Amino acid sequence: MPTKPNPEADFESIVQEQQALVFRTLLRLTGSHDRIEDLAQEVFMRLYRGLVHFQGEAKLSTYLYRIIVNVAQDEWKRRRKDREYRFTPASDPDDDAPAFVETLPSHGRNAEQEYAREEMLDAVDQGLLLLSEPERAVLVLYHQEECSYEHIALTLNLPIGTVRTHLHRGRQKLGDHVRAQTARRTAPVERIA
Repeated sequence: MPTKPNPEADFESIVQEQQALVFRTLLRLTGSHDRIEDLAQEVFMRLYRGLVHFQGEAKLSTYLYRIIVNVAQDEWKRRRKDREYRFTPASDPDDDAPAFVETLPSHGRNAEQEYAREEMLDAVDQGLLLLSEPERAVLVLYHQEECSYEHIALTLNLPIGTVRTHLHRGRQKLGDHVRAQTARRTAPVERIA
C-alpha cells in the first residue's frame, strides 16, 4: 500500500525527481513550448499545496499525473477561450527543457532518414493536437508515460472501457493523420523522380 508523503519532506527532491516527467507530459499534452515553464510551475504549486491532503491511497505519480492533466485541461480551456490554436514543433533549439525529440537515441541515420524521421514526428505532434482532450491524454499517458489502463483510468477518473475506447479512437485518428501527412509530403518527391 502506498505511503502518505510527509508534507515537510524534501519537496525539492520530489521536484528534481519528477520535473522531466512533468515537462515531457505537459509538452505532449499542450504541444506548446511557450508556456511550458509556467504550466510546470503550476503543477508543482498544486502538488505542494495538495500534499497535505494526499491520502496515500494511490501512488504519488498517479496523483501527479492527475494534476498534470488538470493543468493541461485548464490550458486547453484558456486557449479555446482565446481562440489561439497554434502548433509548436517537438524541439526548439533555444529551449533548455529536454524535448522528446532531443532525448531519442541516435542510430547513425543519414540526412534523408533524419529528415523523414523529423517529418514523421512533426506529423505526430500535429496529429496529437487534433485529437480530443481525453484521447490526447490517454495516448500520452499510455504510450509516452507507459501507464497501464488501470493507472490511466484512476488518473483521469474514467472507466477502463472508456480509456480503451479513447486509446483506440485516438490511435486510429492519429494514424490516419500521420499517413495522410506522409503521403502528402512524399507525393511531390515521387512525381519529380
